[in-house]
Amino acid sequence: MERPQGMEPTMAGMQEEHTNGGSLWQELLSFSVYKPNQGRVARQLTGAALALTLLIGVWRLSQLLPLWLASGNALSPAVPTADLGVVRLLIPGLILAAGLWLLYRLLNVPRFADFLIAVEAEMAKVSWPSLDEVIRSSAVIIFLIFALSAILAAYDLFWWFVLRAVQGFN
Repeated sequence: MERPQGMEPTMAGMQEEHTNGGSLWQELLSFSVYKPNQGRVARQLTGAALALTLLIGVWRLSQLLPLWLASGNALSPAVPTADLGVVRLLIPGLILAAGLWLLYRLLNVPRFADFLIAVEAEMAKVSWPSLDEVIRSSAVIIFLIFALSAILAAYDLFWWFVLRAVQGFN
């Protein structure tokens, strides 16, 4: 089978097009959205989860940064507490802005975006169980967990009594 120039084989017969993309800075500063109408839900949920993780990290940094700066060490002398108000919000704010921008760009990197598009397409093919099936299956699992824990508790008690009796004979 003859391939068009610039196309390389990949997994499962898919073909990946190699383009001569721009530099890293050009890619990072681009506002373009890769395939904007495809994989929208998967991208939004992935972006929301990563943004929440970033937000929690930045919030924690804003809580700890004054403690780190106020303590001082050999590498950085102690900063007066009056100056910490701006620093406490400025540094985490800049990290948050840079992180959100990198997150936006990550979701539009062609390879990652194509993966999320494929994930959404596969999720659409899944045959999801009905609410009644979920309730029945959950009830069976919960019953089995309690039954197995009761069996294990009975074995534990049996061996506890047996080993206590053996210890008593020594």
